[in-house]
Amino acid sequence: MDERYDTYCAVDPLFYDALTNTKARTTEYGEELILPAGWKRGAQDDWTVVGPDEDALPAQGWKVHISARREDAAEVLALVWDYCTARGIAFKFLRGPQMLLMRNSKYAGRGSSGKFVTIYPHDDTELEAVCADLSALLAGREGPYVLSDLRYGEGPVYVRYGGFAARYCLDESGKVVPAIANAAGALVPDRREPVFTVPEWVELPAFLRPHLEARGAAKVASVPYAIEKVLHFSNGGGLYTGRDTRTGDSVVLKEARPHAGLDATGADAVTRLRRERDMLRRLADVPQLARVHDEFRLGDHYFLALDLIEGEPLNKALVRRYPLTRPDATDDDLRTFTSWALDVHTQVDRAIREIHRRGVVYGDLHLFNVMVCPDDRITLLDFEAARDIAEDARPALRNQAFAAPRDRTGFAVDEYALACLRLALFLPLTAVLRLAPEKAAHFAAIIRSRFPDVPDSYLDDAVRTIRGEDAPSAPPLTLDRDRIATGILATATPARDDRLFPGDIEQFRSGGLSLGYGAAGVLWTLHACGAGRFPEHEQWLADRVAPPPSGSRLGLWDGLHGVVFALDTLGRTDAAVDLLGICLDEPWRELSHDLVSGLAGVGLSLDRFGVRDRADEVLQLLADRLDAAPPPAETSGRTNPYAGLTRGWTGPAMFFLQRYETTRDPALLDLAARALRRDLHACVRTDDGTMHVDEGWRTMPYLAHGSVGIGIALDRYLVHRPDDEAFRDASAAIRLAARSPFYAQSGLFAGRAGIVAYLASRVANGIVADAPALARQAGALVWHALPHGDHLAFPGEQLLRLSTDLATGSAGVLLALTMARDPERTALPLLAPPTTADAPAPRTAVPAGAPA
Repeated sequence: MDERYDTYCAVDPLFYDALTNTKARTTEYGEELILPAGWKRGAQDDWTVVGPDEDALPAQGWKVHISARREDAAEVLALVWDYCTARGIAFKFLRGPQMLLMRNSKYAGRGSSGKFVTIYPHDDTELEAVCADLSALLAGREGPYVLSDLRYGEGPVYVRYGGFAARYCLDESGKVVPAIANAAGALVPDRREPVFTVPEWVELPAFLRPHLEARGAAKVASVPYAIEKVLHFSNGGGLYTGRDTRTGDSVVLKEARPHAGLDATGADAVTRLRRERDMLRRLADVPQLARVHDEFRLGDHYFLALDLIEGEPLNKALVRRYPLTRPDATDDDLRTFTSWALDVHTQVDRAIREIHRRGVVYGDLHLFNVMVCPDDRITLLDFEAARDIAEDARPALRNQAFAAPRDRTGFAVDEYALACLRLALFLPLTAVLRLAPEKAAHFAAIIRSRFPDVPDSYLDDAVRTIRGEDAPSAPPLTLDRDRIATGILATATPARDDRLFPGDIEQFRSGGLSLGYGAAGVLWTLHACGAGRFPEHEQWLADRVAPPPSGSRLGLWDGLHGVVFALDTLGRTDAAVDLLGICLDEPWRELSHDLVSGLAGVGLSLDRFGVRDRADEVLQLLADRLDAAPPPAETSGRTNPYAGLTRGWTGPAMFFLQRYETTRDPALLDLAARALRRDLHACVRTDDGTMHVDEGWRTMPYLAHGSVGIGIALDRYLVHRPDDEAFRDASAAIRLAARSPFYAQSGLFAGRAGIVAYLASRVANGIVADAPALARQAGALVWHALPHGDHLAFPGEQLLRLSTDLATGSAGVLLALTMARDPERTALPLLAPPTTADAPAPRTAVPAGAPA
């Protein structure tokens, strides 16, 4: 699970939304506090920013962070407010209690957790005074430790060197990240990782040195355990394997940070870990549980030592064994898997019954909390949410794929999770059941058709428990493009300024206008798929780029060039030309090379508009960067550059191919081949012969970051050079990746819709043998289809909420279905080979309104 999504689930039960949305805010900090004359305050994302009207702050420097608990955050703010306003020092603070809770929740980002107030001293002298004064003023106050900072003394005061002004640059993987200037004045990433570091060109102020020395006072050597491996970090603490140096016993060490890792009730990680200790001791005679070995403290962190259980979590065992991810699974494979899955469920069910007999609700059953041993015996993990049945409280930490509705209490919480496990073992899509419980019957029908040896009673019991005893039967779902289109339109929120259609959480980073995640992509898709034009919504988009918001990105899929494309396609050519001129006045030459945010997408946009001189400049920039690129990496992402269509060198390859098909310059094919080879270097063949992008910890077949996106470019290249044997072999292996019966998501970028788009592009290229596979994969999009009133909707990334956008949601599905129906006439934006009708008149000058 991508833990970033958890925060965006707190506002709306159906759609991802930001806590800054007005309907999510009930109270705000500082509303009763009075600003002095000559001061201003304003909202900035999750923060309220306060400062003098004319304040010449440096662009970067040492800043002070104050942490706080929810119980006394308002009091802490009042003290800091009075101190800073009396001294003319600017600061910002989290806008409300909900923001503070989510920033300190278990799944919050560890690099920013704990920060409640940020203070901006003008220089080191003021920095020293602020630290000393606030340390005394806040003495005795507590708060979560700010992992990215150096703690000053014993209180809630922390310091870190970083940016004051909003400046950005590209990191090693090509992402746009916050920036600071190095000693030479060049912008470099402002690292915001959960460990305190000082940039190499910055000297630590002398008054902070004793605090840095004190930071290392709590030594691991002071406890009788040796940590051997990190298993996992959350904002609440770490999970490690280790060894008891007194006995040699292997253990798992669970760490809990005070005031951090909050759950929905506000309980911190220490409170939950002590609850787990108590529950495990109470249930010590249940054989399917880990045993408590010891407990200890290290500094102010609490640790629980548990006996080590050898094995792998059920989610990993399921991925490794699951036959529907393989295109060549046999009937014997299905029978073997069915036997194993039924046995796993029987064991888990038996363990839960034993826990219930002792008057305890487990409360957190899901695939990650079941350990499968080498002999296939199971052990249940993680009892932080377990409670006595008499407490009559709902679990405060939940996995959505197994979390019971609010009307289930007591043992019924576990019964619901057991029912979800029945389905998830054979079709791991149960996260969407919180959005549409009636989908359970459809899942059962899919399982029956794919796993004929699963007993009917096993599935019927699951459906009955999930939907409730008296729930009416739902009619069968069928894919109806009109119902998808009307479902998208029904979600429009024209009264909002930040977005028109609900989509992925990326909307709240890059804005709600873009081709991939915003209004431009939805409106273009509706038009391209024959669903019509919607002038009032088009006007909403046009109004918000005339002019565009400050700080807007420029990319094709996440920025203004995508809006240019959509407006022009929708017939608003004047608005498109004006916006293109604005784009050309920005520092676009500094963008990364990729298709989503960078030069490859910009080049395709300029080429489409016939701005040949600028397109040629993009071409030269990409060729130079390809020449200067380091040796290709073995894996994609994390610390390595990305491979694939959207973030890798496949995007530039598509631009090289586009220009070749216009100019017929063979050197452009050579460039495309070199770019594709870089991305193929990060691909791996799996045991069944399919080719995926290797991310080191998983392999990916999908359109954006996976192999089929590379496959689209390979197939287009092979039209021109069909004798390239290595590329033909890679294309054949990628083709197998589009034959699997199961894909976890439905979206265009990272789901089955992207698989459909890939197959449709092959059929459009004349590979008619792929037409049956195209029809099968398009039809299987119904697996993810959800009823939404009288319409059809689709879940976005992580399956936690619905999405309508092009990259992750219903618009992407609608485009894929239209491509499957008419591959020759519908294609991905700007990624189809040009035709005579598509070619614009060449322009050597920039559009009207653009600077020369």
